[in-house]
Amino acid sequence: MNKTPELLATAASLEEAAALLDAGATALLIGDDRFGMRLAGHFTLEDTAAAVKLAHGRGGKVYASINGLIANSMLGELPAYVKAIGDLGVDGVEFGDPAVLAAVKAEAPGMKLHWNAEMTSTNYATANYWGRKGASRVVLARELNMDEMTEMVPHLEIEAQVQVHGMTNIYHSKRKLVASYMTHQGRPSDGGSLGKERGLFLIEAERPNEKFPIYEDENGTHIMSSDDICILEDLHFLLKAGVHSLKIEGLLKPVAYNVAVVKAYRHAMDVYAADPEGYAFDEAWLEEIRALQDQERELSFGFFYKEQVY
Repeated sequence: MNKTPELLATAASLEEAAALLDAGATALLIGDDRFGMRLAGHFTLEDTAAAVKLAHGRGGKVYASINGLIANSMLGELPAYVKAIGDLGVDGVEFGDPAVLAAVKAEAPGMKLHWNAEMTSTNYATANYWGRKGASRVVLARELNMDEMTEMVPHLEIEAQVQVHGMTNIYHSKRKLVASYMTHQGRPSDGGSLGKERGLFLIEAERPNEKFPIYEDENGTHIMSSDDICILEDLHFLLKAGVHSLKIEGLLKPVAYNVAVVKAYRHAMDVYAADPEGYAFDEAWLEEIRALQDQERELSFGFFYKEQVY
């Protein structure tokens, strides 16, 4: 029997956290908007405590995303937050800034450190460097293709995490670009929110059928991909390679959709674990996902099969 990897899902609320765990997720990624960027939802310390109790009661884990760009003004608040979530039993944090690593080592040394540098985690030497600094996992860049990911795993001294489903970030700026645009148009924010709930999107003249979600929050402006990664069909390649954690990104998705996705991946992972040699993908596993998929968003392999040019 093969060791089944972790199935990690983002949660926007305690209600969604419970639903995702019931659907088969074995780990949750949550966070506080002050320190984490592009979170599915904001979790207060009280919410975090409840999420930890919920997950641990089901044998799961909870990770906090502290992947924001840490400014000088945030350094005073960071240690207290890290200590607080450590005391609550959070199992690990995702980080990109070494300031977070230092805070965890000082305030909550029992928490795992998952290095998530978004686009720059592209080789095993750099990943292993961060491993020697204290990280126990690397979140592989979404721009890597399947061969680059699977060939990297044997060289890693730490765990590997790969996003297998959902949208990806394609642009970020600390500047308030949406508010600036609205002001330039003479209608500052139209009196409404510019956040995730607004449902704003960009359309390029040369690609009128593709919509790129865009929103603005305290971390700046975020533009997301026009399609959704879905690697369920070829999930067995990642399982065979020994990838340790598979992430489902639920940002800007309804709970019912994320639950269907978790169930489908959970089923595929369990079937593979029971009989790796006899495993075969069944197209029916995608039916519920396709039924709930936004018709304006294509399911794609993302960069998994794109040739990289360096």
